[in-house]
Amino acid sequence: MLFSVPGRFARAGLPSLVALVVLSTSNAFAETNRRHHAYRRHVIYGARPAEIALQPFSLDGAPRLGSAIQVAYYAPRPAPRAQPVDPEDENESRPQLETSTARPTVPGNRAVLRNGIAYAPANAPDSVKSAIWAANAIRTKPYVWGGGHGSFHDSGYDCSGAVSFTLHNAGALNQPLGSSDLLRYGERGRGRWITIYARHGHTFAMIAGLRFDTTDFRYGGDVGPRWYNNGRETWGFEARHPSGL
Repeated sequence: MLFSVPGRFARAGLPSLVALVVLSTSNAFAETNRRHHAYRRHVIYGARPAEIALQPFSLDGAPRLGSAIQVAYYAPRPAPRAQPVDPEDENESRPQLETSTARPTVPGNRAVLRNGIAYAPANAPDSVKSAIWAANAIRTKPYVWGGGHGSFHDSGYDCSGAVSFTLHNAGALNQPLGSSDLLRYGERGRGRWITIYARHGHTFAMIAGLRFDTTDFRYGGDVGPRWYNNGRETWGFEARHPSGL
């Protein structure tokens, strides 16, 4: 930066001019540093800075060399936060869905999950479709220990109560069963359309590729009967299925 030297400073000698320039520059850096730390306090600790673009200031209190020295610094704008994505909205294939009021279907052999609702595959037997549509009807019910045991229709369900409800609507069960009883239900092994995984204390169902379960691994705990795209560890469970399904 070049400065013109007024006559009185020229007569005073070069050292005085150098001292004045150093003083002005030092004050400018001090003011810039103060504003920088003030901006950091705003951004890091959550307060909104009044201005974020280029912010000029002048050294009005410093000795003048002709006109005031203008200094500016740049404060970047905070980047917007990314919005979370619901995994249920990330299916790779999105076939055309038939959205009838209570009996949604999708072409093919595999059920599709949209916004918590299961769409039954068109190629599945009617009993499997009925099980899926019935499970949709209780998918917002809360978890209630023993729920669905005294009656298939209840205000809440536990794991075996929810599984019994789907089997009943598939025409494959006449009365609710507990998880220990489901260890001996139907036939051994996995079924083509419906598989019940049971152990002492818990049970869940895989129906046309979707898991119907009361345990939510994302948030933890038993939240009630819900559909999930993903399966779960089956070690320690006995696989059973309704005859013919």
